[in-house]
Amino acid sequence: MRRPISPRALLRSTLYALRGGFLLRPLAIALSLGVCGALLSELEEKFPGIRRFVPRLLFPSQADPQVAQAILTSIATSTMTVVSIVFAILLMTLTLASTQFSPRILISFVRDHVTQWTLGIFLGTFSYCIAALPAARTLPQPFAPVVTVAGAMALAPICVGWLIYFIHHISNAISVNNIVDRIRRETELVIDELMPDTRRPIQPLDAAESFQGRLEVVLRSRQSGYIRYVDIPRLCGAAKNFGVCLRLERRVGHFVPEGAALMRLSRGDRITEERAVELLSTIDIGPTRTMQQDVEFGIVQIVDIALRAISPAINDPTTAISCVDQLGCILIRWIGRVPPRSYYFDPPHVLRVAIPWINFNGLLDLAFEQIRHYAAADAAVSLRLMRALGDIASTVSDPTLRECLAERGRRALAGCVGKIEEGDLQRLRGRLSLLEAGVAHDDTVEGP
Repeated sequence: MRRPISPRALLRSTLYALRGGFLLRPLAIALSLGVCGALLSELEEKFPGIRRFVPRLLFPSQADPQVAQAILTSIATSTMTVVSIVFAILLMTLTLASTQFSPRILISFVRDHVTQWTLGIFLGTFSYCIAALPAARTLPQPFAPVVTVAGAMALAPICVGWLIYFIHHISNAISVNNIVDRIRRETELVIDELMPDTRRPIQPLDAAESFQGRLEVVLRSRQSGYIRYVDIPRLCGAAKNFGVCLRLERRVGHFVPEGAALMRLSRGDRITEERAVELLSTIDIGPTRTMQQDVEFGIVQIVDIALRAISPAINDPTTAISCVDQLGCILIRWIGRVPPRSYYFDPPHVLRVAIPWINFNGLLDLAFEQIRHYAAADAAVSLRLMRALGDIASTVSDPTLRECLAERGRRALAGCVGKIEEGDLQRLRGRLSLLEAGVAHDDTVEGP
């Protein structure tokens, strides 16, 4: 049984899906231009004096509706032909990106604004011409919508120019550096929204808290899928109104099978079926992960590209190095912010809701552990991984976090022993010493 979803979570999920698809922006542009074509032709018929603003050189036969029909028909058919070409280019790009890099990065291409604007402008030009075409008639009185046709003639070169720009944009968009950079920027936007406060030099982390009563009631998921968004204010408000305390069992981005525990609550006698549905509706569960609150998903996409690049079948360490650089940027942004709240009190002395989030150790393992393991025989990638750890350590003042980074560096060095040349091992040891000292890599040193 599919459970309902809260209005706020539903609205956020719908807007996210529409913003990232080929529906909202192209449809809005197409409808707007179509309405413009219909209104402009009707306005021109009511006020024929506005024709004087159209030069006769641009439209000599202002009294011949057949010329207007021919121009509008030609532009409409041409734009639809180009739309088919645009879709062919787009599908080819998506197929190439999916097979060469990772199927999880398709969401970045679907959300690309240039592609959405391209489809919208061409479909809008077609809608404009089709909406204006009925005004060009021979009966009962001949009428040629001169101004409207001039608008269509102006849209035609715009479409040509935009098509050239679109081809240029797609050629750059399939570059792996641009793909990884776009994923990194999207991930940093999620971090900025989820963790808006800058971490102070001495910032205490969330201490573990305990509930006043036992969490003896289990609310199970009523559908299978990934947790994409948690409506935290509404969840806290519902818990307070019902007089219960609760803890989520899975964090955002985790998969929850139908029937698995989703949250645990106190005071089971206060939870009716209606209230259980209300609590479950604050969590959006879907078939795929999204970037609404899921920082890990952005990291997973970049790691996928790096692992595929260093696989023996592709053997592209340069791409893996680029991925390591971008992962370092994400972790620096994350470590510079106050982690998202895990414990919510209402009233102040009552722990009401506990929500799990990934910690710095988990984020480090997610970002670098698989790359470290599979790149142990690649000196260039291992050296860049060590430098990325050093860059992160140079921005951290907490000795505990710096020790976590140094431990990852020692693990990377140990994995490379016996697999790379001694000279490269010496360079790794040098970078490890800089990492343990909390100093960024010296750029005067040659190498990756």
